[in-house]
Amino acid sequence: MRADLHIHSYYSDGLVSPAHIAETCAKNGVQLAALTDHDNADGCTEFLSECGKYGIKGVVGLEISAYDGDVKIHTLGYNVNTVCSDFLNFKKFVQVGSKERMAQVLCKLKKIGFELSFEEVDAQRYSAEAPYHIMYAAFAAVKKGYAPTAGEFYINYLAPGKPAFSNACRPSPEYALEVINKSGGISSLAHPGRITLETQEKIALIQRMKACGLNGIEAIYSGHTVGETAYYKEIAAKYSLLVTGGSDTHYATGNRAIGTPEYYPSQELLSALGIN
Repeated sequence: MRADLHIHSYYSDGLVSPAHIAETCAKNGVQLAALTDHDNADGCTEFLSECGKYGIKGVVGLEISAYDGDVKIHTLGYNVNTVCSDFLNFKKFVQVGSKERMAQVLCKLKKIGFELSFEEVDAQRYSAEAPYHIMYAAFAAVKKGYAPTAGEFYINYLAPGKPAFSNACRPSPEYALEVINKSGGISSLAHPGRITLETQEKIALIQRMKACGLNGIEAIYSGHTVGETAYYKEIAAKYSLLVTGGSDTHYATGNRAIGTPEYYPSQELLSALGIN
C-alpha cells in the first residue's frame, strides 16, 4: 500500500486545500495518506471526506512544532483523538502561544526596518482557528515587497539564529509526545536528518524520546539522502521504532511531490494505524 504520511495544507503553512491534496494523492497512486498540518488537525475532516471519494485511506494527523532550546524537534502524530480534553488543551496552548510568538516576531522585524501588522499577517491565514505559523509573516513580507520569496525572507530573518527568530511558547518534545500519546495516537520523529544536532546528541534525543513513548521515526523522507534513509532505518530497528515516511509537500509544484519518495508501510505500522 503506497503511502504518504507527511503532507501540509493551507491550514498551516501549505498552499493547497485538503481536497486538492486528496485528488493529487489519487493521481499519484497514493493509497494511504495523512494530513499533518503544523500544530492542528483542523483540515482533517475535509481531507478524510475527500479521500473517501477516491478510495484512499485517510489518516488524521498533525506535526507538532516542538523545540529543544533553539533546535527544531518536529513530531508527527497519527490517529489522534481531536476532541479529547488533552488534545483540546494542547490546541488552546498553541493558539495562545502562537499569537504571543508572532507579536514578538513582528516587534523584532520592526526594529530592523520591516513594518508588518497583525492584520497583514492575518490576511495570509486560511483559518482563524489555526495557530499562527511563522511563514505567515514571511508570506506577508513578500506581499509588501520585502523579499522575492517567502523562503528567502524566512532564511534571512525568521530562522533560528536570525534577528527576528522567536521560539516563545513552543511545546517541548516531551509535551508533544504526551499530547499524542494521551490522545490515543501514534508518534514519529519527523525528518531526523534535518535536526541540527551532532550524531551522538541526536541519538541521545531519540533515546530520550523513546523513553517518553516515541513510536516511530520518519526514516523515509523527501529531503533525506540514500545514506540517511538507510541510516535511520537502522536506527529505527535498533530502538524498535516503526518506520514512517512522507513527502512533506507544501504546495503543488516543487521537488516534494505527493507520494515521493516511494514508501510502503510495514504491516506493523498499518496495524498500529488500524488499516486493514
